[in-house]
Amino acid sequence: MRSSFAKSIYVGAAVLGLAGLSAVTTTTASAKSYATASSYTALTKGQNVLVNGTNAIYSKPGTVKGAKVVASKKTVAKLAASKKSNDTFYAYGTKTTNRGSVYYKIVTMDKKYRGYIYGGKTAGTFAGGIKTTDTMTKAAVPSQTTVYFANPGTANVTWTAPKNTDINAKKNVINTTPFAGDKLTITDAATKTKEGSLYYYVKDATHPSVSGWIYSGAVTADSSVAYNQATDVKVNFVSPDGTAVASSTLQKLTENNAANTGISNPAVAANAKGTQVGFDAQTKATDAWGKTALTGTGYVYASKTASNQAALLGAKTGDTITLTVTKGTQVVQGLSAYYQKGTTVIQLSAKGTKNTADLNYQVTFPTLGASFAGSEGATYTAADVQSFLTTNKADTLNSADYAKDSTGKIVKPTDNDAVKENGKVVLYHTVYTLTSGVSGTYTKNGTASAFYNTAKEVKGSANTTNTGDVIAFSQFGK
Repeated sequence: MRSSFAKSIYVGAAVLGLAGLSAVTTTTASAKSYATASSYTALTKGQNVLVNGTNAIYSKPGTVKGAKVVASKKTVAKLAASKKSNDTFYAYGTKTTNRGSVYYKIVTMDKKYRGYIYGGKTAGTFAGGIKTTDTMTKAAVPSQTTVYFANPGTANVTWTAPKNTDINAKKNVINTTPFAGDKLTITDAATKTKEGSLYYYVKDATHPSVSGWIYSGAVTADSSVAYNQATDVKVNFVSPDGTAVASSTLQKLTENNAANTGISNPAVAANAKGTQVGFDAQTKATDAWGKTALTGTGYVYASKTASNQAALLGAKTGDTITLTVTKGTQVVQGLSAYYQKGTTVIQLSAKGTKNTADLNYQVTFPTLGASFAGSEGATYTAADVQSFLTTNKADTLNSADYAKDSTGKIVKPTDNDAVKENGKVVLYHTVYTLTSGVSGTYTKNGTASAFYNTAKEVKGSANTTNTGDVIAFSQFGK
């Protein structure tokens, strides 16, 4: 799509502040004969363009006497390959030589390079050393359109257009802190064509002047993590050795009373950075609050420890405080093995635990050299499970030996109907190969799962020398 941010130019470049040459060092262009150029004409509609690296940029049309090199072909080639939006150009004026060559006046979005570049032989088209571009690409609006400023302040504010996608882009506000609690509605979405970074257009019904484009990572759909330095306190959870574990926010805190001996009564909501709110912070930072904030980490928060109580009591709005957490109890997980056949999921079991028809699903489990364990409440990934089983040489499992009757039905090797060759029962077994683990959370008496979806029937006995230790590998049978 053509950038919706391009602005029309009806007057000379000076009106838009585009006059003046770049501070980039220039050198004189050499030529044996010189062309003459028409007077400068401002484009009635500016255009975002890309350079292709085939032509240099000059202070004047390149074949005119006195033209100096602003950016060499080598430099222009680097700009052409750049993945940064600030290296996109904006064309806003033109001159045509007496030889019929059209030159466009262009400038980078960051105003570093400005000059004339050859643009072909037809006025009004962009050829030669440049081509038109769209600085933004339409993207899908997320299903959750209500968001909040994730970390109000001077970084990642709203703009009339994302920075460096429009030559006239400017900030709508320089600080979003006063609007920290505002509910924002996403009405449009687009990515920067060069970088691919996602931006949203948000509308602020409470303060319409704040509405504009903002980086998608600067907003959040979770109102509980939105931060207002006038009313909130940031919390960093760290382990005793100083390792960062998680972070959270204590929101909408109430001031301490005048004597600084408790919560103000009647309650007075904090509304300025630096307000003492320690007593309310202690009230809100409960064990349950900490458990929610630490979900999936495997760490435990205890609100009543002396160090945590002291940190909370000294809290002021706008502060970032540190609370200490400890690892949860180590718990061993059972492990269950599965084979999926079409839409049917079959649990593989130890030998001798199923009926004759399921001999091909009865496997020998190896003895593990370690336990699959972690801190209670911590999460593990599918890759964690797969890596553990592979490291412990449990990435292949052999089924029990079985035979077949004349119809192909699985039977016991001792069955009278078992097919024989040269007077001996023909044996088979199935080899299952690990294909994936399943993510989960370490819990007391919990079970992790893995899939062995590559199954190969092999003629002959498994000849397993390791009979397995089903109790040690009860992790699989849990």
